[in-house]
Amino acid sequence: MVNPDPAARRALPSVDRLLGSSAVVALIARFGRALTTDTIRELLQAQREKLSQNAGAFDFDEARFVAACENELTQQTQPSLRPVFNLSGTVLHTNLGRAQMPQSVADAVMTAMTRPVNLEFDLGGGARGERDTHVEKWITKLAGGDGAVVVNNNAAAVYLALNSLGAKKEVIVSRGELIEIGGAFRIPDIMKRAGVKLVEVGTTNRTHLKDFSDAITPRTAAIMKVHTSNYVVQGFTASAPEVELAALAHEHGIPYIVDLGSGMLVNLEDYGLPHEPTPREALANGADLVTFSGDKLLGGPQAGLLVGKKDLIARIRKNPMKRALRVDKMTLAALDALLRLYTNPDKLREEVTTIRLLTRTRADIRVQAERVLPHVQAALADKAVATIIDTGSQIGSGSLPVDSLPSAGIAIQSVGKSKSSFADKLSRAFRSLPVPVIGHIKDGAFVLDLRCLDHEDEFVAQLPQLHLK
Repeated sequence: MVNPDPAARRALPSVDRLLGSSAVVALIARFGRALTTDTIRELLQAQREKLSQNAGAFDFDEARFVAACENELTQQTQPSLRPVFNLSGTVLHTNLGRAQMPQSVADAVMTAMTRPVNLEFDLGGGARGERDTHVEKWITKLAGGDGAVVVNNNAAAVYLALNSLGAKKEVIVSRGELIEIGGAFRIPDIMKRAGVKLVEVGTTNRTHLKDFSDAITPRTAAIMKVHTSNYVVQGFTASAPEVELAALAHEHGIPYIVDLGSGMLVNLEDYGLPHEPTPREALANGADLVTFSGDKLLGGPQAGLLVGKKDLIARIRKNPMKRALRVDKMTLAALDALLRLYTNPDKLREEVTTIRLLTRTRADIRVQAERVLPHVQAALADKAVATIIDTGSQIGSGSLPVDSLPSAGIAIQSVGKSKSSFADKLSRAFRSLPVPVIGHIKDGAFVLDLRCLDHEDEFVAQLPQLHLK
């Protein structure tokens, strides 16, 4: 260790003196005294440690120190949850918050956040009410069924259904439907936690009605079908028809449960998209209870929806775990506003953000790419070359896993040799912009898929701040 010059150590001001300076007083007004004081102490300590490593003359620059303090305070107080540009090519990106919600939905949430609302109050009778009633009428109107329950996600919906209807009993599921989704959520694990014994039947690729029939015992509580929304088994396959599974369950006096995973309330084929099973279809095929998500294809807030027969819904609602898994007023406000949009299917393309993004044409996206390209190239200067390419977007969040949406984007490649490492640097540089930009790397190029590029002016305006080291 080098002994620092005592004079240099004395050149460092005290915390109290700095706190009295006009520049720091301004920081206190912005960031608060406690946080500003702590930051000054930390920076002074860092300076002392530097002096202990380097002997010699030292001249304290107060203006530079205060600027460093301001920068540190700005970094500390920046929100952790920040807006980003999702140019990854995945529309419903789990890590980026899944569905973007329409302004009308956001407005409904703002009202619920800032005003008292009749969350659990019956305005007609003047007594305590049930929070699910705010959306139950819309869910049953749009999805079918006699009743509905809302919980905080579809995993919770599956858990609550199984725990309410099958605890300490057996539930039969096809071996080919024992799915795992993101975060290591597995159907067998959730069944175990719900207190249900899994009875798996058939094989990975082929399960027949007889497999289910042979597995039914006095301890069987339900038959469950799980929609394999995040993978597809192709080739030599077979599965029992839903209508026949429902009939078999009803013959034995047990419920038939269908977990749709993502789920949708309209026929996506009407919008030029691949078909996704709907709760109404499942109920029409004989399902007694259907579970699905609110924040995936539906385009709403994170929620798990259960819809079906009134007696089953009543049992689920009485489960003590319902309170632990229930949603708050903001989620209900968002879901209510979103479901009302679905009552007018003709306007979904323009009013529901998820539908609008999924139905954008490649031609429309290429036009946007042509507008954006010159600004991207100007930001890159002569360090890289940007070109417009055709690409394919993924729907995401386990929805329609083998289907790709024709899209367009901008591919950026190095003019040098180390294309792969340069693509990594580009990715970091775009993530470091004031509003981080999330793209993806493919074949040595950094690709920006523009399908989800809203706020184009904001995106372009920040490109001059792109720094490539």
